[in-house]
Amino acid sequence: MSLSTFLAGCALDHRYVYFPEKWQAADWGKQQNLPIEDVWFEASDGVRLHGWIVKAPESQLFLLWCHGNAGNIIDRLQNIDELYRRGVSVFIFDYRGYGQSQGHPSEAGLYKDAQAAYDFLTQTRHVLPERIVLFGRSLGAAVAAELASQRRVAGLILETPFPSVPAMVKAYYGWLPLHLLLQARYDLGSRLKDVRVPVLVLHGDRDTIVPLALGRQVYEAANDPKGFYLIRGANHNDTYLVGGEPYFQRLLSFLHQVQPSGQNS
Repeated sequence: MSLSTFLAGCALDHRYVYFPEKWQAADWGKQQNLPIEDVWFEASDGVRLHGWIVKAPESQLFLLWCHGNAGNIIDRLQNIDELYRRGVSVFIFDYRGYGQSQGHPSEAGLYKDAQAAYDFLTQTRHVLPERIVLFGRSLGAAVAAELASQRRVAGLILETPFPSVPAMVKAYYGWLPLHLLLQARYDLGSRLKDVRVPVLVLHGDRDTIVPLALGRQVYEAANDPKGFYLIRGANHNDTYLVGGEPYFQRLLSFLHQVQPSGQNS
């Protein structure tokens, strides 16, 4: 690959793959009535990252959340609140270049960020690996699966996932070889071959961003034990709103399935 092609690919990544938003200062915990703890940690290449820990009383499991390609962790507040009210502890972090985290996003960088978040949770906060469930949404599904292939966890939840960036490009642009100009691959379909923990895939049947067929391809690529939950009427960003209580009960059922014996989720 020539230098000009490489630079063009990097530029297109930032145009078509990553849509970060910078931080908006506010007392978000007070606004949402959540016990939010701000935490800071470093990736292996020295990039300083920011995240939130929201610890639910008596919860032993942690949902380590890898969010999608747009916005920042503020945009997930309502969803976090719904989980917290159901007794689920969450550790959500912003990738490099998102929110208050330093740096600029890249595929390799996002993988480093997720590994740093996991290491912070296990080494600094001393959370046992068997009490960590990874939650990856949209692009974050590939980040979470990469982490699940490298670190020990209890389970993996993939919401509105797609098999790879080239698969998404093909779904949108058909024969146009735009993916050849992109550096990012996020090859979730291939990475799942190395994941040996229970997997739950969730997808809305009216997803206009990631077609349902791509979500089903992800499910087919996963090893057993695995499950697929169809959220009827849900688009890409309203899964937990449209899914309602049945959606959360399916999540809770999965957490109970993978939690260590004798522990509450």
